[in-house]
Order: sequence, then structure tokens, then C-alpha cells
Amino acid sequence: MKVLVTGGAGFIGSAVVRHLTSIKDCSVVNVDLLTYAGNLQSLAALQGAPNYCFIKADICDRDALERVFRDHQPDAVMHLAAESHVDRSIEGAGAFVRTNVHGTYCLLEASRLYWSGLDGGRKNAFRFHHVSTDEVYGSLGAEGAFSETSAYSPNSPYAASKAASDHLVRAWHRTYGLPTLVSNCSNNYGPYQFPEKLIPLTILNALEGKPIPVYGRGDNVRDWLFVEDHVAALRQILFRGAPGETYNVGGGAELPNIEVVNAICSLMDELSPAAGRHADLIRFVGDRPGHDFRYAIDASKIQEALGWRPQYDFMSGLRRTVTWYLDNRKWWEPIRNAVYGGERLGEVRP
Repeated sequence: MKVLVTGGAGFIGSAVVRHLTSIKDCSVVNVDLLTYAGNLQSLAALQGAPNYCFIKADICDRDALERVFRDHQPDAVMHLAAESHVDRSIEGAGAFVRTNVHGTYCLLEASRLYWSGLDGGRKNAFRFHHVSTDEVYGSLGAEGAFSETSAYSPNSPYAASKAASDHLVRAWHRTYGLPTLVSNCSNNYGPYQFPEKLIPLTILNALEGKPIPVYGRGDNVRDWLFVEDHVAALRQILFRGAPGETYNVGGGAELPNIEVVNAICSLMDELSPAAGRHADLIRFVGDRPGHDFRYAIDASKIQEALGWRPQYDFMSGLRRTVTWYLDNRKWWEPIRNAVYGGERLGEVRP
């Protein structure tokens, strides 16, 4: 099976590529534009592998996409290319609309053109898997969880752009018959995550003795999903999911942000002791505009239909993550020094 993965140099995308290329008789064509969060060092071990090919291309470029389909003849598409950081979407929404909305449209059209020309067996087996986020559903109160039938109510430019892309994918299934799959996941964490997100930012600031920022009072709640568990779910959806269906993927690990930060600080005290407690570096800062209070995922559908369940509890996944960042300075130091140094993002400006 040959899978075209978009955004395969990103955090989740690179984990997908590493996983798929480890499967017997599976090959990957990775299409990525290598914007600021794309990093081929996350795939350094695959350089020269016979079942892996990298193509630098923009998913908004229809001609480039059609060449990829024509030259590589994939059996499936896993669409992970996206602008993904809420804070950056607050500062500059245009890139999110371009990549997440227009880029998804271009990929859908290139996929539809290619799929329509396949012979009967390959056409029936083809899948277009769109990987999305639980943020499309908006914000929860103290109770309840998002299901696949929850109404969309996005509150950030990022969430709105992903909601739009979800709707496009479903429309291409209903209107044109393209065999699509949609998955909406909770907050991912793990190795190779770009250090603008809460967990890697906290780890690196703690390691460097810098203030650890926490929005508001840190009481916003997220459901945390270890990236390797997410990849296992995506594999099940791609190989066994029913066309036209949506599957929510969650880690079953709801925690307020302040508890996540304190857990990281405790692990850092153990694994990388400093002169004082790492928790003393915590600083509460002004909240993110429109900050959703709580996300939680009801993952019963994928558990019952496809037999997937997370294998990592939060603390075991977090220990693996902290240990990876401590052991892999060569991966993150160039990013920290030249691309993103941990500065505040997402402040509203005129």
C-alpha cells in the first residue's frame, strides 16, 4: 500500500510517516512545504529508505499535487498539512485560511481527479483521510464530552479554519462520492513537537531556567493524547474505517493546564535537578483571547467500531516526552536558537 501523507514533516505527520514506513509492504510519499514547524530532522532515520519519498510542495499548488498523484499513484491520502497553533492564528489568520481551507480544497480536487480515473478495484479501495481537531466543537463547561454528532462552534481562527476544512471533506464525499474519512483528536503531546506548544515549551523553559508562562490561572482543561496512541488510531481509521464516517480520538486524560505544568516540573526535578524547584519558575500571564475553557472527547465510537484504545496513561507518556527532550538537544536547539525562542504569541494587535 502506498500512502500520500501531507504535512509529514510536522509533529503528528512525522510520527505517522515513521509508523507507516515500519509496516511491511507499506510505502509513503511525504508532501510538505517545510514551513517553520516542518522539520526533516524528525525523519532523518528514513533518509535513503526504499519505501519513503519526500517531495517539497505546497498543497495550494494544484499543478504540483496533480504531478504527485500522476507520478506516484497512491492508494490513500492522509491529510495532516495544516497551520495548527491557536496563538499564531490570533496574530495572523490569513495563513490558516490559505493552508487549512484553500489547501484542503486543492487537495480534495486533485484527489477526486485522480480517484475518478482509477480502475474498479483500486477506486473502491482508495481512501482520503482528513486529520482534524476537537477544537472545531468549541468549548465545554464542567461536564460532558464531544461526540461525533456534537455541533460545530469554533472560537479561534485556527479552529474555524479546521471546521471549514472538515465541512469541505464531508461535502466532497456527499456530492462527488470521494471515499473520505474524518478524525478529530484531542491535544497531542510527545517527542518531536515544535516547542511553541504547552508541554515542550514548559520542558525547555524549565531546562533553561526561564519563566514558565501559564495562561490565566491555569484552570483550562484539555484531554491529553500521546502521539503514538494517536498514530495507532489513525492507522485503524485508514485501514478499517468506513467511508463517510467521523471518528473522535481522545486520550482519556483530562487535566487543567496548571496540573500539566506542575507534573512536568516534578519530572524535571527528578530527571534534571536544578538549584531550586522548577515549579518556582511558573508565572501566570494574561489569558489567551477567546480561550476555550474545556475540551473532552467521547472516544467510544472508535473503541467499539475499530477496537482502538490508548496504551499510554498521561504520566507514562509525559515521562517518555520529557526524557526525549532531555536526550535530543540536537533536534530542538537549532529551533530554539533560530526559529522560535519561547516568546509570547497570540496577543491581539491593531
